[in-house]
Amino acid sequence: MLKTFVKISNFTNLSDARYCAGMGVDMLGFSVDEASDQYIIPKKYAEMRAWIAGVKLVAESSESDPQKLLTVLADYEFDALQVEDPNLLQYLKSELDKPLLLRVDVDHYEADELDALMGRYSAEVEFFLLESEKNASLTDEWRNYLHKLSREYPILLGFGLESEALVVDSIASIKMGGIALRGGEEIRPGYKDFGSLMDILESLEIEG
Repeated sequence: MLKTFVKISNFTNLSDARYCAGMGVDMLGFSVDEASDQYIIPKKYAEMRAWIAGVKLVAESSESDPQKLLTVLADYEFDALQVEDPNLLQYLKSELDKPLLLRVDVDHYEADELDALMGRYSAEVEFFLLESEKNASLTDEWRNYLHKLSREYPILLGFGLESEALVVDSIASIKMGGIALRGGEEIRPGYKDFGSLMDILESLEIEG
């Protein structure tokens, strides 16, 4: 069991998924976009899902055409859907009986714009996933702002979490809905390329 809600995206193989589920991760995201390096074909995904328990699986897509997206999703069994285009949310809410996550790149928003975005779409969204393509740092200004936003909106923090110390400190100081981390090609125990994520998950384990 972990100290906070955790979502990990980009899982691509069964060993990674089962490790994360065993650690108590709440959500695992997988890409349904064929252009993505982390894309999982429906057959492989179905085989993996059959061996995973205790974690919600999130279909992730950057597709902005709702009909194309629904066509793709028809080949997958999933528990929640993550999109990047807020204009899709109302339509998807009416078409799918699934929780929705909106991925937001904070590099494109000023503080007041982010607040307005969340206020507009909070009725459709279970979580706002905040990430930064430019690897923005979690400055004191961001911490203060996120602390205020998290009082009103369900936020998964997905940037500025490069080490276990930063994660633990952020959880204690910001009080948000949870954190979001990105997976890699291999995240099995012992693979040092993913050692950082392992350290973070281990630092969040509740002892006893």
